[in-house]
Amino acid sequence: MTFRMGALAAMLAVAGLTAGCQTMDVGGLVGAGSKAVQAFSLSDQEVVALSDQSCKQMDAENKVASANSKYNKRLQRVVKPLTKQLNGQTPNFKVYQTQEVNAWAMANGCIRVYAGLMDKMNDDELRGVIGHEMGHVELGHSKKAMQTAYGLSAARDAAAATGNSVVTQLNSSQLGELSEAFLNAQFSQSQESAADDYSFDLLTERKLKTQGLVSAFEKLAALDGGESSVMSSHPGSKERAQRMQQRIDAAK
Repeated sequence: MTFRMGALAAMLAVAGLTAGCQTMDVGGLVGAGSKAVQAFSLSDQEVVALSDQSCKQMDAENKVASANSKYNKRLQRVVKPLTKQLNGQTPNFKVYQTQEVNAWAMANGCIRVYAGLMDKMNDDELRGVIGHEMGHVELGHSKKAMQTAYGLSAARDAAAATGNSVVTQLNSSQLGELSEAFLNAQFSQSQESAADDYSFDLLTERKLKTQGLVSAFEKLAALDGGESSVMSSHPGSKERAQRMQQRIDAAK
């Protein structure tokens, strides 16, 4: 699915503000616009605080692989040569023991990989996908996704009602809505391409194999649309595999 609407425009659309409207509530327009601007003016510290709460909630709602599990041991081995600070945050890698094919990363460095994805990928392919998720954090995409999620969720109104900042502890329902909005956020094609390049460059810098990026995207492209959540937020996998192959060929 290709992202066709900017995040701010998406918020206004949710409020019922379309270009074809003949009548509109000016107060509602100002209110919706104000809330959107407030969401996008969240500081890095506030976004990290929201991500901390959201990630903690997600971990509580999912079966996290134990430290001694084969999945966690493999993940920690795979990411060891990749690990670095991301926008001042230390990445934290865990596995969700579900057969869903997915992975995501929040602005606080919370990176979660699903067992279903690990089962389909070899180590080089897995590094390519994880490097891509790291790129979303380092390049600020995860921050923007959380800002969008916050602007569209009840968490924003809950914080405003208390007269407090977003670091206020949200309840389970509010965090659930915030997390769902974050996971449903769509990155633009340019953001996806930038994250692909980040992964390629990181693998190259660490003298790791880059061919896994190509085969990983080829595997994702071959999956049925309903089987892979990664496919829903990572469009054009076939074309992206071809672009990564072009980069590999150009480097020879």
